[in-house]
Amino acid sequence: MLCLPILWLAPLAAEPARPNILWITSEDNAAHWLGCYGNRQASTPRLDRLAAEGVLFRHAHANSPVCATARSTILTGVYAPSLGTQHMRSRHAIPARILGHAAHLRDAGYYCTNHTKTDYNIKGGDQRWWDDGSKMAHYKNRGEGQPFFAIFNFTTTHESSLFPQKRGTGPRRLQPAEVDVPPYLPDLPEVREDIAVYHDKVSELDSQVGRLLDELDEAGLADDTIVFYYSDHAGPLPRGKRYLKQTGVHVPLIVRVPEKWRHLSPFQPGAAVDELVSFVDFAPTLLSLAGLEIPDYMQGRAFLGKQRGPAGDGVLLYGDRFDEVYGMRRGWTDGRWKYIRRFTPHLPAAPYSEYQFSMPSWTAWRKAWQDGKLGETHRRMWEAPQPVEELFNLDADPWEIHNLAQDPAHAGRLAAMRGTLRDAMVRIKDSGVVPEPMFAKLCGSRPLAEVVREPEFGHEALVDLAFAATAANADPGLLEQAVQSGHPARRYWGLLGFLLRGETNGARNLLDDPHPVIRTLAAETLHAAGEVEAARKTLLAELARDNDEYSFLYLLNAMQRLDMVKHIPDSWVDAMLASPKAGEYARRYARRLHDSRKR
Repeated sequence: MLCLPILWLAPLAAEPARPNILWITSEDNAAHWLGCYGNRQASTPRLDRLAAEGVLFRHAHANSPVCATARSTILTGVYAPSLGTQHMRSRHAIPARILGHAAHLRDAGYYCTNHTKTDYNIKGGDQRWWDDGSKMAHYKNRGEGQPFFAIFNFTTTHESSLFPQKRGTGPRRLQPAEVDVPPYLPDLPEVREDIAVYHDKVSELDSQVGRLLDELDEAGLADDTIVFYYSDHAGPLPRGKRYLKQTGVHVPLIVRVPEKWRHLSPFQPGAAVDELVSFVDFAPTLLSLAGLEIPDYMQGRAFLGKQRGPAGDGVLLYGDRFDEVYGMRRGWTDGRWKYIRRFTPHLPAAPYSEYQFSMPSWTAWRKAWQDGKLGETHRRMWEAPQPVEELFNLDADPWEIHNLAQDPAHAGRLAAMRGTLRDAMVRIKDSGVVPEPMFAKLCGSRPLAEVVREPEFGHEALVDLAFAATAANADPGLLEQAVQSGHPARRYWGLLGFLLRGETNGARNLLDDPHPVIRTLAAETLHAAGEVEAARKTLLAELARDNDEYSFLYLLNAMQRLDMVKHIPDSWVDAMLASPKAGEYARRYARRLHDSRKR
């Protein structure tokens, strides 16, 4: 009998070595809060050291400036509007073949943990991807010799850390009088105080990151582990989080690749890299580093690993419903220039959420506007209508104050970036051109991402209509055709175009439309043309219908804009608070009404 030595057999059975991957995430902090990104008032020694040991990406972006929608893109490697997951804390279905990045890693033998933030904005998607997604989740619980992918999410810098009940007391490292106030913010005492407090929060985060890195060292794992640090989006001060300005989307991203795995990165330690990176690139990069095949549905590119692809020429940005406030914005940046288009320019640029008014600087800015104490730069975001288009030179105007969209010298660039954005929305099948209250009736139990890809849906024509309806020179004939269309989303955009023109064409005929969002928009169109009483009767009648939660939310948005919430009966408010169908954000509206009437 031939006995083969075990040493001869062992290499045949050995699994190929794979790196551990550790993601350290923070919340709501823009890149400009860190010392390694040039903030001279920051105290972030551990993150600065990580940048010196790793690679700092100068132009990293969150595709969306709020957590759940940004995290949906990180998880899947697919733009949220391509999936129908662009509305904050929605739970719309996605195609079954779209998996979270951790699912691919687990199939390959990785131990995957998330401590503990999920909030992926996907129906049924928060916990199913992980070996452990609890507060006890840790890579140390893996099997012997098993590679790990671990996320540790720190909430220390979340915007709520600036709410009075959470900001803490005691001496500040910087006094309010010492802090630098960026020019896009009004120089108010509350703004200065919030900046001073937030510097301390960022320093606290820096210490937490340091302890996690020390733990990795003490476990003897640093040489085997690729470390990412990034923030889930930018912020948190006013006009940061929820805005497509750099203050909302420019995030820190540092990646440390140890010597053992240096072949997976083309960058030298300590390098500062100018190529564009965004959250849609994270999932394919993760799989590339682990040596796994990148699924064809992923829309980003790997920027590290053996499947690294060429750098792109721009980053797609998006913002839709944030919390309870509807609106649709899209943006494109090439790192030097930024183009933003509002598809709901009749709405003010503030607020995008009521939640933020627990922050003293937000409340103070609003009061200064209400009291007429602001100059044009700080006043305009509170007023409507807003510019349809914005164009910023980020090199010359990093705080995005000077809109160049109307400057004839930049007409060519404006047109080119407008076309680039349009083409990107068509390419990814951007579902933002379908109002959220239409999702259920249009799709039934099917994912919206599948419906908009059907040839008969006419997605590209709908994108073109959205651009045409919101243009300054919208063609009335085109709008008239749209409001008479059998396609509800086309009726919506045609009607919105007439609202922006201050005309009622077709609005009366749509007061009985099968879709609640169109009925509400028709009433708002009448109001814009001066027919206030007709609008009021229609909107109050809409309250009595058996609508879904998103239709009620859209209705409440309209009534608040038109100063009609005072006409909402107490009985309706009480019923909304008691209804399990109302939805979290519609109940928020109702709760605020209830509380204000009890004062």
